[in-house]
Amino acid sequence: MTWVVIGYLSGSWLAAISVCRMAGVRDPRRCGSGNPGFSNVLRLYGPRLAGATLFLDALKGMPVVLASKMLALPVSWQGLIGLAVLVGHSYPVWYGFRGGKAVACALGVLLVLVPGVALLSAVTWALLAWRLKTAAIASLASALVAPLACIWLAPAYIGVVGGLSLLVVLRHGLNIRRLRRGEEPRLRKP
Repeated sequence: MTWVVIGYLSGSWLAAISVCRMAGVRDPRRCGSGNPGFSNVLRLYGPRLAGATLFLDALKGMPVVLASKMLALPVSWQGLIGLAVLVGHSYPVWYGFRGGKAVACALGVLLVLVPGVALLSAVTWALLAWRLKTAAIASLASALVAPLACIWLAPAYIGVVGGLSLLVVLRHGLNIRRLRRGEEPRLRKP
């Protein structure tokens, strides 16, 4: 249970807030979509700050998940610890339980648990984001690709990856509604 708490706490630090603060720009929770994550930082402040946000959000949960894997904890516990990282990012205790969508965190967790699945999901995200210029569609599609890729690449982790993907999809509820209305912000102006 200690590992789950450590996973939650490591996930609950929001890189976007620290990156923007160090760069001397406005808190991303106060402008744009209000989301403290990669996509909003990209739209607001460009690729340099967004890249730092992505890197740090993916990295922050990796040590605890890697430790669980190296300790040969059962796959279900590895998944629970990875899920705790995502829950920490989505509902961080330090920020009034208002966090991000957990896409970058999921990438970091997947890179440790199932690297091939992580890479397929990342390629899916990048291609769709590049083509459609909409992070929400790219994020939802990559979350749906992950469990399917797991069937092929890492069947033992299908339940774990399915749980992580479900959280990412649920965190995009508002985006789904905006997509239906045609109001979802684009990654960059056409």
